[in-house]
Amino acid sequence: MEIKKLNIIITLGFVAIIGILIAQLMWTRQAYNLEDKKFNQTVNIALLEVVEKLSGGKTSFSESPVQNISNDYYVVNINNEFHPELLEYYLKTEFNRFQINTDYVYALYNCHSDQMLYGKFVSKHQESPNEKIIKFPKHKNLVYYFSIRFPDKTTYLISSLRFWYVLTFALIIILLVYVYSIYTIIQQKKFAELQRDFINNMTHEFKTPLSSILLASEALTKQDIVKDNPKLQTYTSIITDQSYKLNRHIEKILNIAKNDASGLSLKPQRIVLLPFIQEIIDNIKQKNEDLSVQIDIESNLSIIADEFHFTNIVYNILDNSIKYCDTKPVIFISSLKDSKALYLKFKDNGIGIPAKNIPHIFDKFYRVNTPKSDEVNGFGLGLFYVKKVVQQHNWKISVENNADKGITITLTLPL
Repeated sequence: MEIKKLNIIITLGFVAIIGILIAQLMWTRQAYNLEDKKFNQTVNIALLEVVEKLSGGKTSFSESPVQNISNDYYVVNINNEFHPELLEYYLKTEFNRFQINTDYVYALYNCHSDQMLYGKFVSKHQESPNEKIIKFPKHKNLVYYFSIRFPDKTTYLISSLRFWYVLTFALIIILLVYVYSIYTIIQQKKFAELQRDFINNMTHEFKTPLSSILLASEALTKQDIVKDNPKLQTYTSIITDQSYKLNRHIEKILNIAKNDASGLSLKPQRIVLLPFIQEIIDNIKQKNEDLSVQIDIESNLSIIADEFHFTNIVYNILDNSIKYCDTKPVIFISSLKDSKALYLKFKDNGIGIPAKNIPHIFDKFYRVNTPKSDEVNGFGLGLFYVKKVVQQHNWKISVENNADKGITITLTLPL
C-alpha cells in the first residue's frame, strides 16, 4: 500500500512539474510573439515619423508607405528627393526616441529603376564621425525610396525577454533536481528493503540452530550426571543463559525489521506507574543484585500506553544504565507533572555520553565508541526501538548529561 501511494505521489509530482514547464514554455513563446508584434509596431511608427520629416510634413499617401516585407525587412515608399545623411539622422533620432536599440542596415533605391544607389550598416555602439562626405549621385527629377533591415532582431527580442528565459531555465533545473531526488528516494527504498530482507533471513537462519541449542541444553540440565556435578551445572547454565540472551537479541532485530515495514501495533490501556515500574525493577534485580533504584512517583499516577512496549522502554533504559556504569549502579526514577505534560525521568550514575554523540544515540545500529562499549554486547537497536515506541505513542524523549556523573533520560507524555 505504501509503495502504491509513493508511486502515485511521484507520478502526480512529475506530471505537475511537466505541466508547469510546458505552460511556462507556452507563456514564453507568447511573450516572444507579443514582443515581436510590439517591435514591428514601434518600427512602423518610427519610420512613419521619418517619412513625415523627410517630406517636410507634406504627406498624401492613400495607404501606409511602410511595408513589412519580411520579419526583419521594411520598405518605405516615400517617392521624394532626400540625402542619405538626412535619412540617417532622422533614423537615429526616431529610433532613439522610440528606444529601438539594435543594429540596422538601410539602403536607398531609385524609384524608377529600383536600383540601389547607397547603403550603410549602422551599429548602436558605433559613433559616426562629425565630418563625413557621402558621395551620392544626384540627378534632376530623381526621387528615391529606402529600405531598412534589422539583422539582430531575434537576439534583441530574446535579450528583452531574459527574465522569462531565466525563469524557464530555473524550472528545468527544478525538474532535474526533482527527478534526481525521486531516483535517490527509490534507490534508498530499495536499499532499505534489501537490508530488511537480509536481516530477516539472517535472523531466521540463526533461530533454527539456536532453538536446537536451547532444547539440547535444557535436556542436558535434566541429566543426573549434570545434576551431580557442579561444574557441569555451571557450564550448562552458561550455555542456556547465553542462548536465551542471543535469542532475545534476535527477537529484537526481527521486531525492528517488522516494525520498519508495517509500524508498531499498539494496544493502549491504563497503567498505574508505581507498581508497574517496581515489578520491572524487581525482575532486573534478580540478575543484578548490586543495583540500587530509588523511585519518587505518586502512588496513584497512571498513564495510557501499550503495556508490552512500555515495559520494553523501561527495561531498555534501565538495562543501559546498568551496562554502562563502571561502579555500583544507582538509578533514580522520578515524575513531574504540570498543566501540559507528565515528565518521567531516569537518572543514573553511569559513564555518560559525549555531547557530540547524543544526537545520534537513537539511530539504528549506532553505538558510542567508548572502552565500555567494547565490553558490552549489543547491536545498537535498544534506543532505536525506544525512540520508535515513543514516537508511536506521540510522546517525546530527550537525553542530557548530569552535572556530576551519568545521564538523565526524560520521557515527556502530553496530557
